[in-house]
Amino acid sequence: MVKVSKLPFKRYCKSMELRNEAHLIREYKQVHAKGEAWPEITQGMKEVGILDMEIYLLGTSLFMIMDTVPDFDHDKAMAELAEKPRQKEWEAYVSKFQDTSPESTASQKWQLMERIYKMD
Repeated sequence: MVKVSKLPFKRYCKSMELRNEAHLIREYKQVHAKGEAWPEITQGMKEVGILDMEIYLLGTSLFMIMDTVPDFDHDKAMAELAEKPRQKEWEAYVSKFQDTSPESTASQKWQLMERIYKMD
């Protein structure tokens, strides 16, 4: 059974590519396993208004679902998140798995997707 939230929120979907190296993909999955993400990173996301986040993987393609507070300003929150404790360190750490530059911020790595369909 699918759990449906009745609380108002905004949803953002994002995508990114991982490096096409099996050992890096395995390690990326491991650093995102339950309890493995750095607590400062999760706390920072909550502080900027991210209520929930899920990341899915297919081959080298990542797909993120990010649910936020209703008045969430994406650009402002991502700029604030980039300045949170250890965020730059985390981005540099995970960049070895991602097909991006080590200096890139999360908002530069993760590309917002356009919703083209919603079931009525």
